[in-house]
Amino acid sequence: MHEAALRAAGLEGSYQALETPPAFLHARLLEVRRGFAGVNVTIPHKESVLEYLDEISPEAKAIGAVNTIVCDQGRLIGYNTDALGFIYALDEAGIAYRNKKALILGAGGAARAIAYALKEAGARVAVYNRTRERAMALCEAMGLQLISEPLLATEVLGCDLLINTTSVGLKDPGSSPLPPGLLPQAGVVVDIVYSPPTTRLLHEAREAGRVTLGGLPMLVWQGALAFELWTGIKPDVQVMYAAARAGLQNLSSL
Repeated sequence: MHEAALRAAGLEGSYQALETPPAFLHARLLEVRRGFAGVNVTIPHKESVLEYLDEISPEAKAIGAVNTIVCDQGRLIGYNTDALGFIYALDEAGIAYRNKKALILGAGGAARAIAYALKEAGARVAVYNRTRERAMALCEAMGLQLISEPLLATEVLGCDLLINTTSVGLKDPGSSPLPPGLLPQAGVVVDIVYSPPTTRLLHEAREAGRVTLGGLPMLVWQGALAFELWTGIKPDVQVMYAAARAGLQNLSSL
């Protein structure tokens, strides 16, 4: 996706995957300081990386998670493009979120970004997570509603926007973060998992006639925003979409 954007923009460079165990994170960032324009940060480093950065953007600080780092003359500056990337994905799909009731499943870095973005846009945001303490920390930090297990079904049925930010569906495509048959009565269902393109949650929602959105648009838009931070150039988003789709198709054929 990023290499296609580099070629389309006529820029030299490459985008590489750097497998980084948690114990090697600090050493990896020293490498970034010496030889990279920037990097993306993904699970499990989006929150732990903050302590190693020289500067953190206001939105990343408010979210408490970083997914994009810019290296500026050896200084590491952390940003979060997941938040705005999610909003761009909703806008592109014509999905309403302002003044709507949103329920987020999960409480990790992506959940924090999406919760922040939706609350800033005027949505009423609630969070459910199997580990209650993690969800409680997120809700207390951002002033969100915490949903307990006994209230989950009621909240799912009544929400306008259900967003799965957990890895359920990624690790096991046949699994769903919700009990069988439980879906919003009339709300939109979003799953930020992009591989597979259609998770069990999305499949069940479509079968029930709900509007759905997979994870590819958020992936592309957060990537486009990161690309602009690294290069100062707005990329061709359609080129990025095409490359991402081709990459996911190759993955599914393996």
